[in-house]
Amino acid sequence: MAEQPTALGFTTRVYRFISVLVLAGRIYSRYKAIQLWSRYFGQARKEERYRRQDLRSARALYAASTRLEGLLIKACQFIATRADILPDEWVITLSALHDSVPPRPFAVIRQQVERELGGPLEQIFAEFDPRPLASASLAQVHQARTHDGRRCAVKVQYPGIDGIIHADLRNLMFTLRLLARLEPELDFRLIARELLKYIPMELDFLNEARNCETLRRNFAARNDVVVPQVDHRYTTRRVLTMELVEGVKITDVEALSRAGIDKHAVAQKLIEVYTEMILRDGFFHADPHPGNILVQPGPRLVLLDCGLAKDFPPAFRDAMVRLTFAILTNNKEAIVAAFHDLGFRTRDKSPETMLLLADLFLGNSVRRNRAYADRELINEFAQALPRALRANPVVHVPADVLLVNRVMGLISGIGKSLDSRVNLFATLMPYANQLLKQQANGAE
Repeated sequence: MAEQPTALGFTTRVYRFISVLVLAGRIYSRYKAIQLWSRYFGQARKEERYRRQDLRSARALYAASTRLEGLLIKACQFIATRADILPDEWVITLSALHDSVPPRPFAVIRQQVERELGGPLEQIFAEFDPRPLASASLAQVHQARTHDGRRCAVKVQYPGIDGIIHADLRNLMFTLRLLARLEPELDFRLIARELLKYIPMELDFLNEARNCETLRRNFAARNDVVVPQVDHRYTTRRVLTMELVEGVKITDVEALSRAGIDKHAVAQKLIEVYTEMILRDGFFHADPHPGNILVQPGPRLVLLDCGLAKDFPPAFRDAMVRLTFAILTNNKEAIVAAFHDLGFRTRDKSPETMLLLADLFLGNSVRRNRAYADRELINEFAQALPRALRANPVVHVPADVLLVNRVMGLISGIGKSLDSRVNLFATLMPYANQLLKQQANGAE
């Protein structure tokens, strides 16, 4: 039976709620003021005003996140990955939160480890470094050594973080409902509802251990993909112990260069690995922000933090293969059929909205030979998609597609940081073609 989240005190819940609401109101009102000023008093210095506000807003969000922690840090981590579409002011300011969130005191971490593993720290580990290797939104990681001499990384969940996350999700839903009333075209509640579904997975380290083992099996034949091995002797729901694997952060271009690693080869391998996970295996690492992917010479990709992973039903994976192939070959009838098989539904069943979504999903990047979505593409869809949705609203979106879309967005942001030169058509087509043939052979 699933554990109930740790209850927060009434004062804490109210404080977090008011803090988030005030922050959202301050950021929204200042952008709205620039928009209205530009509309009624002219466009002069509009971009300059927006850039200054970008920096002020990013700094305000950073300060609030390091103070409140919890879900705000996860939101910042996502924003900081979108170098492909967001201004540098947001990306640079928030990128420090990928792996260097202010850590919890070691006394708190020691107590959590001893409570979870059932004994004094010195009896459990031969060595345990009190300085964290990394600290993130839900946990921090410490280097240790077992009594049989194995170097390991111990991931320790912050005490009470589950209650904070669940309270933040409720606050987020309220704030997004308010935003949707003020700006109907900025309705992100559907995405937030998916967070309600997936966040609990990240809070269960036994689930993460299972995900690690699945990915290790799926990539056992490849020596260029590394997933750390779990030490189940020292793993519980809130403590995860794995072999210590080192490497360069995937977006640290200067460090990659010093290590003699070709950033373009890294970008190519990243696309190939995720294509295999999504289309071939139907099981993928669903949180590829830069703090979760390291690179070793070769290049070899190291996949960390597998708490958020997704296992597709076979029928869904097959429909994803058909959709990818249809987009690559610009087969409009097949695109609409694949979207339908995935579970998309529109109000009047006309194909226009589905075809526009296909372009947003992948098609426009392939036709323009773009390795990642850029601001020009996003701006085009920011204008076209709301019109299409008003004319023929999407009344049902499958949750799994939203997760794939989030992953593609994160990878696109990494691609921008690596100055990716990947030819998406040439990379994806062999996989889609081969998998489609396997489907056809299996149906015979």
